[in-house]
Amino acid sequence: MSDISASQTPTRARDWITVLARYREPSTARSIFELCVSMIPFVALWVAACWVAQYSYLGAFVISALNGGFLVRLFCIQHDCGHGSFLGNRTASDWIGRILGVVTLTPYDVWRRTHSIHHSHAGDLGRRGIGDVMTLTIEEYHQRSAWGRFLYRAYRHPLVLFGIGPAYLFFLEYRLPIGLMGQRKYWFSAMATNAGIVAILSIIVWFGGWQALFLVFLPSTLVAASVGVWLFYVQHQFEDTQWDSAPDWQVHEAALHGSSHYDLPPILRWFTANIGIHHVHHLYARIPFYRLTEVVRDHSELATHARMSLMESFKCASLDLWDEKSRKLVSFAAARRLAA
Repeated sequence: MSDISASQTPTRARDWITVLARYREPSTARSIFELCVSMIPFVALWVAACWVAQYSYLGAFVISALNGGFLVRLFCIQHDCGHGSFLGNRTASDWIGRILGVVTLTPYDVWRRTHSIHHSHAGDLGRRGIGDVMTLTIEEYHQRSAWGRFLYRAYRHPLVLFGIGPAYLFFLEYRLPIGLMGQRKYWFSAMATNAGIVAILSIIVWFGGWQALFLVFLPSTLVAASVGVWLFYVQHQFEDTQWDSAPDWQVHEAALHGSSHYDLPPILRWFTANIGIHHVHHLYARIPFYRLTEVVRDHSELATHARMSLMESFKCASLDLWDEKSRKLVSFAAARRLAA
């Protein structure tokens, strides 16, 4: 497909929908292949780490930590299942997602619902709180008590956001249907996932002993959790992101301008299943992850829009507050200078 001409380039975010609809059809053979080349090495490395643990704790730990990359990829496939983009058959997609949810410690139906809320309200200042990273405006921050400001600063500290936070999220918070506590369907999803996790951990301990739990299961899971949260963070928490309040907030504009194009090196792009092409994903979530590269290949405007390299992304960790006047995400230090 050739790149659209300048006269055909959509001027509004919503105009891209018709263009992107051409990429929505998944290939069953390609999807199964992508699942196999992710799941088989993941299981093989777990087995290898269990064997190596008999001779070298450090070797087992290193193998397991590296295996976190395959776990990230499995989560990204589960993510596609949640959007119905992995297979043409939605029922099959959902069951693959539920099985992967046991491996990723994520109750699939609960996560799918909260992630749907995220897609429906990303960038909406009036609908924050479910499926996103807590973000305050400068005014909201200064309206908090000293204790409230301290808690927010602690929450936004990189050690908490990308270290303690991911562990808490995947090991504790996901064990209950937080945000959907009153609905039986989501309780069943959480409890069934918990039962599956207990079964897998029992098998690991049975064959590898407790050392396998600490040297094989934990490293890969903690690495994947931290990388996953980092990816989600930089996809929306960058300087020129977009937040608005109703009636100015528009879902397609927020999708395009409030999501980044995290242009990673090829090997990292493979392990993260192209999730860095996040502005396209938010505009049209039904596009399979392996077709997102076709979109940026065919449409140069989208390839360069909100592009962020790996090195450029690290400065996002210092951004903390939304400045409604400059319409930028700024650091605490920048917010102090603005106040002065």
